Amino acid sequence: MPWWDLESLSGVRNLRIIFQDVSSKTLKPTELPLIEHQNEEDMTREVQLGSHTFKSHGVTVARTHRHDWLIFLLLVLIEIILNIIHPFYRFVGKDMMTDLKYPLKSNTIPVWAVPLYAVVLPVAIILVVYFRRRDVYDLHHAILGLLYSVLVTAVITDAIKDAVGRPRPDFFWRCFPDGKDFYDALGNVICHGSKSVIKEGHKSFPSGHTSCFLSLYLSGKIQAFDRRGHVAKLCIVFLPILFASLVAISRVDDYWHHWQDVFAGGLLGLIVATFCYLQFFPPPYHAEGWGPYAYFRVLEESRGANTANQAIAPAMEPQFENQQEESSDGFMGLHLAPNSNPTLEDIELGK
Repeated sequence: MPWWDLESLSGVRNLRIIFQDVSSKTLKPTELPLIEHQNEEDMTREVQLGSHTFKSHGVTVARTHRHDWLIFLLLVLIEIILNIIHPFYRFVGKDMMTDLKYPLKSNTIPVWAVPLYAVVLPVAIILVVYFRRRDVYDLHHAILGLLYSVLVTAVITDAIKDAVGRPRPDFFWRCFPDGKDFYDALGNVICHGSKSVIKEGHKSFPSGHTSCFLSLYLSGKIQAFDRRGHVAKLCIVFLPILFASLVAISRVDDYWHHWQDVFAGGLLGLIVATFCYLQFFPPPYHAEGWGPYAYFRVLEESRGANTANQAIAPAMEPQFENQQEESSDGFMGLHLAPNSNPTLEDIELGK
């Protein structure tokens, strides 16, 4: 039999042995090159969305931001002090009373309702998002950003109020409840109304009842700016802004604020809310605007770990794969494996 027939028989025999070895061993899914696995990014996201809950990582996340919570408590203390101290009692002459004689009336939207629409309602929406996604980073950062947005706005607003001391549109009736006005030698008012009512009457500028954090949060969650043209999403984004605007307008209608107060307060609330939101979330128009920075940071760390594992995996492959490569070389008849039969080599060389 010619030498090439011997080599062919040898290759077939080696190939049969290889297939027997492979069939007798259970291969892992990662060892089957023809099987398409699920996208690594999607798998990682699914793991992350379900593995970082309030119960498992809540304490860790809160401990990481403990300094933020301490500063938050300090801001609460500052806000209390700003409401206790007296504002600047600005000079109010008789000729200025023309624009300050609007009737004294109660608020259309009571004061106790302000925390409900400014804090409780957004927190409820954030909790709904959490129960759907199970992402403690989104829960913690959204609530922390919301509270900072409201509190920082309140501190800045009340500080300006105390410093400016602008009279409210109904200041005349706060100062003179009986309608009888009195002035000193310099022409300044001599009020004889309730001290607490007069004190509140010097806190007109600016208004502090507008914030846009919830609109930013919703626009990111529903991906309102994903460039797909679903303009109906903007209705959801504008709804909190509309409600906040109506509350602010009610303050003008109740003669508690001038329109300039509401305009300045709305601009201040928008700026503070935007800064607080961008501390934890990408811009709503960003491709990753639906999640917090911390979530994507953990996602990158998980990807890095998977990449490291994949780099180590080739060094731990079974030895039979090397044997398969060597045997395939002999079967092709182009190259002899290192452990080829010496007799075949002698035959090929004509020995």
